[in-house]
Parts: sequence; structure tokens; C-alpha cells
Amino acid sequence: QLQASGGGLVQAGGSLRLSCAASGRTFTNYVMGWFRQAPGKEREFVAVINWSGVSTAYADSVKGRFTISRDNAKNTLYLQMNNLEPEDTAVYYCAAALTYGRRQELFDFRGQGTLVTVSS
Repeated sequence: QLQASGGGLVQAGGSLRLSCAASGRTFTNYVMGWFRQAPGKEREFVAVINWSGVSTAYADSVKGRFTISRDNAKNTLYLQMNNLEPEDTAVYYCAAALTYGRRQELFDFRGQGTLVTVSS
């Protein structure tokens, strides 16, 4: 089970930190990712991190503004989002995979997302 939290309403230029609590699995066995789905659009890749946290990758649209990290001792994944833009408005989902990559089909999506709304 993956439970995302930390979403909310923020003004453009503001920051939020999302968290994803993992349970029912050995957290360090998994690559973890963040994806998002904006209203009327398909779900898209945001960021990915390998099991140790050494390797990360980002969508071009968030590179330099978002930072993915994980605390394996707490079984928790994070997404620090800075300089938010209205285009970042979406439901954000965390997901787990056995293989490092960006493709959604690699990931297991379980649990609800968290809504981020950025006002202009």
C-alpha cells in the first residue's frame, strides 16, 4: 500500500513537500516514482529514484524545481516542489517498481493520490 499526502492549495512561486508512506512491502527492494495527472490529461511521469537514493531522474518540466528523495528507515518517499506553477496543478501519485525507469508500465500504482492546486 502506498499513501500519498501533503497536497494542498498554494500560490504560484510557493512550495510544497509531498510524502508517500509505504507499507506491506520491503521498501528498499523498490524503485520509487512520482507521477501526476492534471484535469483532462493523461497521467505523466514526474520523477524517479533508485533504491539507495543515489540515482534520480526528472521530467523536463520539473527539473530544477522538484527534488525526489527517500528515507528507507521510515519507508517514506518525498517530493519537494519549489517555485510551483499553475501548470503543476494535478493529482500526484507515488508508485513502486522493480526496474529503474520512467515508463508507467514498470510501476505498480496502489493507493490514492494527493491533490496539488497552484493558483496564479
